[in-house]
Amino acid sequence: MVKSNWESFFDGHAPDYLDNVFTKNTEFEVKFIIDELGLTPGDAVLDVGCGTGRHAIPLARYGITMTGLDLSEGMLAQARAYAEKEKVRVELIQADATNFQLPQQFDHAISLCEGSLGLLGQDDDPCKRDLSILRNIYNCLIPGAKFLLTVLNGYKKAREHTAEDVKNGVFDPVHLITYEKMNVEESGKTTEMTLREKGFTPGELHHLLNRAGFNIIHIWGGTAGSWHKQQLDLDEYEIMVLAEKSLS
Repeated sequence: MVKSNWESFFDGHAPDYLDNVFTKNTEFEVKFIIDELGLTPGDAVLDVGCGTGRHAIPLARYGITMTGLDLSEGMLAQARAYAEKEKVRVELIQADATNFQLPQQFDHAISLCEGSLGLLGQDDDPCKRDLSILRNIYNCLIPGAKFLLTVLNGYKKAREHTAEDVKNGVFDPVHLITYEKMNVEESGKTTEMTLREKGFTPGELHHLLNRAGFNIIHIWGGTAGSWHKQQLDLDEYEIMVLAEKSLS
């Protein structure tokens, strides 16, 4: 099967992912997740777009039963090595978040640091794709489950681009999508590819999550490494949403 551009991108960046500055506050983020989801040992949590296990594996150390799902086998290979090093068990599954079903249900779910939403293939509909992911997550959760999500802030994307970018096809102002050419090295070969990445507005997220069945609890600014439940700023890198599956 031919890899998507995003799968190739993450496979290529997997070995160096934990060197990124935004990963340095992981322990604080893990405690934030525990507090906001009300986690206790034995709770089953699904991490969609788990990557290298940056959150899943520390959560497993706290006794949380973690399942991580990711498109990138390169990222999952790093996660397996990390779990082995930390001597914790995490179930890791390679799957496309737009098209997955799991046999079990989960007490809560997370999808953080652009782990799933907004990572568009070349032909993906920007609305249908992300709604399908949210519905898949919703269907995996028990009633009353909480869901913590972070995505790129569309306001920031719009403020960073110019009319010239729109004219040149670098930025789509209708759907808040950037088109970025990047060189990806994999198996000793460098390939240039275009990555489509979507930002969101709070209103759009509210609508998508409601359509998937979720109720919104909070919307905050939530840039990785700086989670303080602050009001969203126009130049905040990410938006954080805490949502819930209704009891009925």
